[in-house]
Amino acid sequence: MRKLTAVVCLLGAMILPAHAAEVAVLDWRAALMNTQSAQASMSTLEGQIGNQQREAQNLGNELQQLQQRLQNEGETMAQSQRESLISELQEKGSRFEQLRQEVMQAQQRSEQQFLESAEPKLEQAVEQVLERHGIDVLVEPQGVLHSGVDLPNVTDEVTQIFDTLN
Repeated sequence: MRKLTAVVCLLGAMILPAHAAEVAVLDWRAALMNTQSAQASMSTLEGQIGNQQREAQNLGNELQQLQQRLQNEGETMAQSQRESLISELQEKGSRFEQLRQEVMQAQQRSEQQFLESAEPKLEQAVEQVLERHGIDVLVEPQGVLHSGVDLPNVTDEVTQIFDTLN
């Protein structure tokens, strides 16, 4: 009787399909950055800091030209001319660094504000996709070292759902 029970249990275990977790890939950064909200946020930011970025780019070009001039002609310049050029380099370098810092801070603030406002909608979109496809495990593309099968990528679907949420 014990042998029969053991055989029945063994057969039952072999017949039952192994329950595998449904796994999918989500690049949440790409999903967010491709949303209409992100595009609007970037356009707003560009409007706010566009002038500063252009000024910084122009200053960067001027600084390169001044440095090149100082290297090429510095030894043959009069002392007062060289000092004037160095002073101009320092002033423009300071302004360039100030602009660079302002632009970086504005970008970081804008990104932080967007992420904070988008997080609930992203979570809601992800939950809808998980439920729709019966997904148990969601991984980032960079987190998959090896997979014997192509894992479904739900990034675009999350973006589409995000855009429909109000």
